[in-house]
Amino acid sequence: MSFAKTNLQDWEKLVAKQLKTEDIYKVLEKENIEGLEIKPFYTLENIVPVKLPRLEENMHLVAPYNDYLLEDAYAFLIKEEPLQLQDKAFFYEDSALNVIAAKDKNNNYFCLRDIFQGIEQGETFNPEAGKELLNTEAKRKLGIDISIFQNAGASIVQQLAVALLKIKELTELYGEEVFEQVIFRVAVGSQYFLEISKVRALKILINQLSKKYNKEAVPYIFAETSLRNKSLNDPENNLIRSTLELASAMIGGADAVYANDYKLSETDSVSEEISFKQQIVLAYESIINVFEDATSGSFFVEDATKEIA
Repeated sequence: MSFAKTNLQDWEKLVAKQLKTEDIYKVLEKENIEGLEIKPFYTLENIVPVKLPRLEENMHLVAPYNDYLLEDAYAFLIKEEPLQLQDKAFFYEDSALNVIAAKDKNNNYFCLRDIFQGIEQGETFNPEAGKELLNTEAKRKLGIDISIFQNAGASIVQQLAVALLKIKELTELYGEEVFEQVIFRVAVGSQYFLEISKVRALKILINQLSKKYNKEAVPYIFAETSLRNKSLNDPENNLIRSTLELASAMIGGADAVYANDYKLSETDSVSEEISFKQQIVLAYESIINVFEDATSGSFFVEDATKEIA
């Protein structure tokens, strides 16, 4: 069975008839908080499909480190030395835990420490801290945290601009090899398709910047749920929002995803487990974590990715 081909003009005539107006774009085009141009109609002519890789073959579904989650999870966000385990991935902010990474050869360690943190509060920047981190045994040694900017209300473009500024500064300080040593920490908000596009745009921008240093870098992305759209008094709504945010991160092609506790106060083991198991449901029921770049070829996402980047 074949369908009749339609073009933009045919669509415009049909919509004009249904809306009873000659200026359909005045009705259909809406402003958005990111200031992006979102069209009401896309065609193949609007896009050039891009397949964007990720570094981890199997996306890490990161859990808070607790005994009751050891059997369900293979990756953890830790704040102290973990138990003697095998074939796990540990993400951490405290650079003191690099001592554990040096002696533990059975697991992979990823340091999320951002050496630029504290500058906004007037602390003195110490480039020696970066050198120390780069000499550790962690698989990824330095963090570039742009999640704090998303949580503070920054736009998508502002968040990515900060990421570029930080990686460029690190490259100037420590050399082009730093592209293979950093991990980008991003917070994913509730603008579903635009957040997918943000993750994809970050990959494009870092790859383009790395080419200036004769590299073909693919950024390692640790994505977590946003805090800026959550409510103390409405944890159930927080849970719905964080589920959509996790889906955006997975579909966008993050290497690791983490769900902050949907209860902002009075958290407990149950709320921690539910928060983590959102990822399990998304991964094993819908299998969206399997695909390297699930939205490659999507007219809207490809166009939004291009506009953001």
